[in-house]
Amino acid sequence: MASLSFNNVIKRYGSGKTATQVLHGVNAEIADHEFIVIVGPSGCGKSTLLRMVAGLEEISDGEISIGGKVVNQLEPSERDIAMVFQNYALYPHMTVYDNMAYGLKIAKVPKDEIKTRVDKAAKILELGLLLARKPRDLSGGQRQRVAMGRAIVRQPQVFLFDEPLSNLDAKLRVQTRLEIQKLHRELGITSLFVTHDQVEAMTLAQRMMVMNAGRMEQFGTPEEVYNRPATTFVASFMGSPPMNLLKQGPNADFGGKPGAILGIRPEHLLVGSTGWAVQVDTIEMLGAERLLYCRMGEEFLIVRTDESLSSAPEIGATLHVTPRPDRLHWFDAATGKRL
Repeated sequence: MASLSFNNVIKRYGSGKTATQVLHGVNAEIADHEFIVIVGPSGCGKSTLLRMVAGLEEISDGEISIGGKVVNQLEPSERDIAMVFQNYALYPHMTVYDNMAYGLKIAKVPKDEIKTRVDKAAKILELGLLLARKPRDLSGGQRQRVAMGRAIVRQPQVFLFDEPLSNLDAKLRVQTRLEIQKLHRELGITSLFVTHDQVEAMTLAQRMMVMNAGRMEQFGTPEEVYNRPATTFVASFMGSPPMNLLKQGPNADFGGKPGAILGIRPEHLLVGSTGWAVQVDTIEMLGAERLLYCRMGEEFLIVRTDESLSSAPEIGATLHVTPRPDRLHWFDAATGKRL
């Protein structure tokens, strides 16, 4: 197990004037045993960064260190990492046991040691009764556990997860998230987990990197990122539904200045008899809560309410809402950065 360091990491494709830069100087220090989630939309550079750690992409500039050792020039097999992919990458003709043991056999690990490691991983992942099966006889969730088991038996310094839950249905995704949390508690191996799903990021991360267009917009705990977003991008990306960002007149009601954007989470807009007058456009019923999609002049905002609201408003109705003054966020309209 080891720490992981990014020192001004840059990635370019091509050379000279035609070069395209896709990562713009990523800097981060990850402690031994940490579980870090890299989250962002498609094309933001998160998987490229992960593949650079793995040695599957060349580093154009800067340094990546694992356990204090710069790995820029090391082959993937020399980096002591294990990777879990989105598509499982299991050998269809091999049993579960042989899939998990294959890498160790190639490394000429003694048979007794292989059996000990596979049996231990199978116990952790509850695969003991499936070791004789082939991948075609397994569910998607079971296949993903086999892929994780194959990584565990390697006993690497760092785990790399590349969107491993994307192929699972919603119920299995929740279950596998819990299994990954349990796995990290038991093994404590430094982990990087890439996802575009902000719910996965919030529930799994000890700290998270929020990426946007090849830049790290914020690096912090889920609580820090959600409660004090560093930019309007982070504010709008992290949270379901996203933070309301208001550019016009309402800002002045709370001391806003020209060139400032007011941010307020949907759950921090209180419905009452006074406040901003908003018109309800659409309603989403989500069981114990409702999301009200509203208009206020040229502004658009979302209000989250729960069953304590005496009656559901009708579409087209006018409501009055007031932001909680202790939950206001201010951003520079020109740069998007937190004020």
